Amino acid sequence: MNKRYSLHHIHSAEEFTFSPAEYSYFKYGDRSYAEKFAKELFEGFISENEQLLDTDKEIVVLPSPYMAIPTASNFLCFYFKKHLDFYLFLKGKKSSILSKINRNHTYITDYGNLNFEDRKNLIANDTYYIDKDFLKGKLCIFIDDIKITGSHEYTINKILGQYDVKADFVFLYYAELMNFDIDPTIENYFNYYAVKNVEHVAEVMIKAEFQFNTRVVKYILGLESSKFEFLTSKIKKEQMDHLLELAISNNYHLIKEYENNINTLTQTELYYGY
Repeated sequence: MNKRYSLHHIHSAEEFTFSPAEYSYFKYGDRSYAEKFAKELFEGFISENEQLLDTDKEIVVLPSPYMAIPTASNFLCFYFKKHLDFYLFLKGKKSSILSKINRNHTYITDYGNLNFEDRKNLIANDTYYIDKDFLKGKLCIFIDDIKITGSHEYTINKILGQYDVKADFVFLYYAELMNFDIDPTIENYFNYYAVKNVEHVAEVMIKAEFQFNTRVVKYILGLESSKFEFLTSKIKKEQMDHLLELAISNNYHLIKEYENNINTLTQTELYYGY
């Protein structure tokens, strides 16, 4: 079985059934919207696909692939799992299992500006690992925030085929582009709708609900020096420490474009006596 469900369908470049502003905040680390979207996604999914969960198979939920820094979809997946597990609890069934597809490559290119072929070619350079024996015979639910060109789903299906994973697959999206006359760069229209500059990023980062994700980390590390200094003057020392830890964990210190800002973070660590 290989099925797909999306909550919101994008037919127009001007009118949407979800809030682009909320989506933009979500993409830049506001977990409150990840929680909101997950609840909406679960309720929409279960209203049309309850029979899929009427199974004795173990259920595994997986966000989009990542290395060490979670993507925004990881938080969507986490909150979706909470709703799913409570539903399974009420049915007297086992809770779902959180898993992931590991990736070992990263890039600085803004994915939202690319078409299908460019996205496919970009992520073709990645290497992935999935535990096919663990997934065997299970119901695997892959969760992502938005489907624009289908390159994500294409890549996942390619990985599943390469590893010959014998399981049932369901792809869930908060939103999906249905009108392919619309330029795929509309994804960045949503990404930057409310968070357009470093001042907006700083405003999100001082919220209690903020959580680093891949997009935010790459954005900060790619800032020019003056904007980087502005941002780091607005956030807590603990966040700067965490930012450096995440950058190193994802091997961003090996990317030339990020060197200056990582060196600045490192000097701050040394200054405070790390």
